[in-house]
Amino acid sequence: MGVDLPGTTTSPGRRERNKQRVRERLYSSAMTLFAERGYDQTSVGEIAEHADVARGTFFNYFQRKEDLISAWGERRRAALEESLALAPPTAESDTRSQLDHCMATLGRINESEGGLVIPMLTAWVKAGHPLVEEPYVARTFAKIIERGQAKGEIDAAVDASRIGFMLRDIYLGTLFRWSQTAEDDPAFSLGDDLRASLAVLLTGITTGPHSALPRQDA
Repeated sequence: MGVDLPGTTTSPGRRERNKQRVRERLYSSAMTLFAERGYDQTSVGEIAEHADVARGTFFNYFQRKEDLISAWGERRRAALEESLALAPPTAESDTRSQLDHCMATLGRINESEGGLVIPMLTAWVKAGHPLVEEPYVARTFAKIIERGQAKGEIDAAVDASRIGFMLRDIYLGTLFRWSQTAEDDPAFSLGDDLRASLAVLLTGITTGPHSALPRQDA
């Protein structure tokens, strides 16, 4: 009783593992080809052939090629969450160091992907994902700001959500600039540039009283 007989179907656990292996093979093949040829220049058939499966098998795992962009984003999100979880905030860690770690992690994630970032970032933008995706990076930053407010390290009057989006804007803007110049300027470190921009935001750029308002008669 409970023993599988020859010829019976495999257990659900084994089936699921096999499905996961095929999905992973398709995803890895797609990322390899995207890095080599570009997203638009790679067809579903070529991805399936590289993964050594039938073209129809692709659609058992991804309804369309664009779903690979979402999968790419989800893996980057998981990588960020995993890195932050490995260095959770403590009573001793201040807000600046937590934000700095988050920026450094975002830089490392992108730099580790090498030639894949440019074609995938281009495809991400062309598919309209920045307009419709959940802004998880902004929320990640906002949570750090909220913890800083609770500890009295960040002005309680500031809108944590607004600061979260400002930091996300810095991240995306720097990422786009890095993707355009990384090949011509190998010394351009995305992580270092993100951290430098963060320092400017936290320190401010004005030399006069912070309460001073800009003149309206210019």
